[in-house]
Amino acid sequence: MSVQDDVQALRVAVLALENAARGVARHHGDHVDAQRLMLDVDRVRQDVELLCGRVAPPAAPHLQVIDDTAYPQDFWMDAEDEGLGGAR
Repeated sequence: MSVQDDVQALRVAVLALENAARGVARHHGDHVDAQRLMLDVDRVRQDVELLCGRVAPPAAPHLQVIDDTAYPQDFWMDAEDEGLGGAR
């Protein structure tokens, strides 16, 4: 396996551990051992991030702002109406 494959497998395992620990902690409520378990799982996740780097969140799409001003009349000179066809 490559390093990327191993890191991905580790991230999947940590996510599974987080989900499983969250389920167990839910059954035990505010018990001190359940709280400690969740802290330990969080520390494992942080250690993976320190060692392998954080997973970057998906980049937001680049939005372009278009001014709401009138276009010059000749801008539309050769345009056709949508759905109505050309004036031929």
